[in-house]
Amino acid sequence: MALQIGFLVFPRVQQLDLTGPHEVLASLPDATVRIIWKTLEPVVSSNGLTLTPNTTYDDCPPLDVICVPGGSGVTDLLQDAQTIEFVRKQAAAARYVTSVCTGALLLGAAGLLQGRRATTHWAFHALLEPLGAIPVRERVVRDGNLITGGGVTAGIDFGLTVAAELAGPDEAQAIQLELEYAPAPPFNAGDPDLAPRAVVERVTQRSAQTLATRRRIVDDIAAKRAAR
Repeated sequence: MALQIGFLVFPRVQQLDLTGPHEVLASLPDATVRIIWKTLEPVVSSNGLTLTPNTTYDDCPPLDVICVPGGSGVTDLLQDAQTIEFVRKQAAAARYVTSVCTGALLLGAAGLLQGRRATTHWAFHALLEPLGAIPVRERVVRDGNLITGGGVTAGIDFGLTVAAELAGPDEAQAIQLELEYAPAPPFNAGDPDLAPRAVVERVTQRSAQTLATRRRIVDDIAAKRAAR
């Protein structure tokens, strides 16, 4: 029976959060990969790429793997009751509940990170704990059936981790080789602990407004939970 793997897509999604692991998991034998949104209308990613859903919330079957990518559009989804309910419902029966980058924040808004180890993009890591998670600064973090990936390019490492869970390490390595995934970046600046301080400050400033907006939303979510 084909594996049912579903990626949430939405306006202003970070396309590599989605397309990186999609490239890996769509290469699995006997896998049906769904791109899911409220409608089948195309959506535009944060950097202008147009992506077309092939499944709606209403016609989505039970998923073996649900994956929530990140992107600037996550801010709106943190307060989107329809999307939160869809994610919560699918997660209840899924073999693996997963995210890449700031998609973890949506899992948190759905109550799926409570007491569990998780990661997200480094610039928004401080928002995990108020959502009930145990924050871990690693590229890919697994806690039971919850698998979360760090920022953007970590989605490929995440995808290979999930592939190994679903089809075994040999198949995951075969996919890695087919993709010739052997990163050798020209700079050692892909982690805030390694990048030059001036570069970290530049990126931190770029993220400051989004972080402040998301912090207000997350604090509101946390306050409502505490009041129950």
